[in-house]
Amino acid sequence: MRCLVTGATGYIGGRLAPRLLAEGHQVRCLARHAGRLRDVPWAGQVEVVEGDLRRPETLPAVFADVEVAYYLVHSLGQAGFEKTDREAAEAFATAARAAGVRRIVYLGGPQPAEDGGPGSAHLRSRAEVGRILLESGVPTAVLRAAVIIGSGSASFEMLRYLTERLPAMVTPRWVRNRIQPIAVRDVLRYLVGCADLPSEVNRGFDIGGPDVLTFGEMMQRYARVAGLRPRIIVPVRPLSPKLSSYWVGLVTPVPNKIATPLVESLIHEAVAHEHDIAAYVPDPPQGLTGFDRAVELALAKVRDAQVETRWSTASIPDAPAEPLPSDPAWSGGTAYTDLRERAVHAPPEALWQVVEGVGGEHGWYSFPLAWSVRGWLDRLVGGVGLRRGRRDPHRLQVGEALDFWRVEEIVPGELLRLRAEMRLPGRAWLEMRVLPTDDGRSRYLQRAVFLPRGLPGHAYWKAVAPFHAVVFGGMARNIARGAEQEPVGISSRPGRR
Repeated sequence: MRCLVTGATGYIGGRLAPRLLAEGHQVRCLARHAGRLRDVPWAGQVEVVEGDLRRPETLPAVFADVEVAYYLVHSLGQAGFEKTDREAAEAFATAARAAGVRRIVYLGGPQPAEDGGPGSAHLRSRAEVGRILLESGVPTAVLRAAVIIGSGSASFEMLRYLTERLPAMVTPRWVRNRIQPIAVRDVLRYLVGCADLPSEVNRGFDIGGPDVLTFGEMMQRYARVAGLRPRIIVPVRPLSPKLSSYWVGLVTPVPNKIATPLVESLIHEAVAHEHDIAAYVPDPPQGLTGFDRAVELALAKVRDAQVETRWSTASIPDAPAEPLPSDPAWSGGTAYTDLRERAVHAPPEALWQVVEGVGGEHGWYSFPLAWSVRGWLDRLVGGVGLRRGRRDPHRLQVGEALDFWRVEEIVPGELLRLRAEMRLPGRAWLEMRVLPTDDGRSRYLQRAVFLPRGLPGHAYWKAVAPFHAVVFGGMARNIARGAEQEPVGISSRPGRR
């Protein structure tokens, strides 16, 4: 069948597409910018079409000849996300019906509390999207999952960092609420299986793993699987979901805008009330994946740098998306730049290894304290901060997150361009180039570009300019030095600053 995958640049969509291919389906991926899928391993096997659910006029061509359409997008953390998601779901449903799509499959969240409490706006929105799709006139399967356990998922990262970094903690009372987590491999199995549902099936299904645990129990069992000592957990009443999200944002790489709806999803119990999906997609012979096994698999992927996708692969809310303009005058006549160039007594291959390995555990090769402070300041104003790290310690792809940057362009061996996603009064890029020289050595070119927005933007650049010699100058110098010290074929070691 020809399957349309929306959200293919995200955590679940980026894993679903290759699994549909493995089952023999044809896959079409919808993306606002086709280049975001250019470097994924399966890019050459899918059809990538540009379109936007917020622009219905772009959708007829997207849905042409599609038999099964997967709805895997949401506006998690955006201001006015309920309206945005409602309109996107309506546009998707209308286009699917007009194109004669045979089946819609939607991955949503657990049913919101019946009292519709103020903390469950995110779940109410997910449920509303499900209703819109179920009433579309196209047979729809709505899969309702609570916490998804898998390498790189936001829920797993939250659990992992809280448990590993806090041997003792005061926690909100919701850590005692029951949750039925599910392994990401089982979620994907259900999603693939739903492509073959009979046409008369138009309903929601609860999906969950075999274990029902409290979040506190999940932390203790994670600690045991990871070889850590039991955690000391003291639940207290005063910690509200809002305060809890700040606590999560402080300790984990998950920013407040994403942590808030995740926490809100936990303040009510999230347990499957039925397992009817098994009548259509039978459980595997060995059974669904238990919590401990899901954690083992996720940790193995992290340890072996085999993480397929991460929560941060999807663009963050309100992040700038425009590419670096080729003409700096586009900004209105003002573009601040910081240029650095170094001769490197090493072949281009050695220099590129260092360039492609920047960020994450490898650091930024200059004044670690300054980078850390900038990351903390960004977190304080609601930004992503410096702790998103990187998916793979040695290789980068267009579109993936790298600390508080996003990879905008990469030409292997030649160019790495990063677009800033920290909170700034303007837009910023960092370019790193590798140029071969006639003697077999190389030159390193580094350019930081800032397009200010109004007077605050100009003031910001003037305020930070005195530190550029230390930060950017030190970065260029230490990257060159790192290339000269690093044998070709051996990637930069973690901890190198």
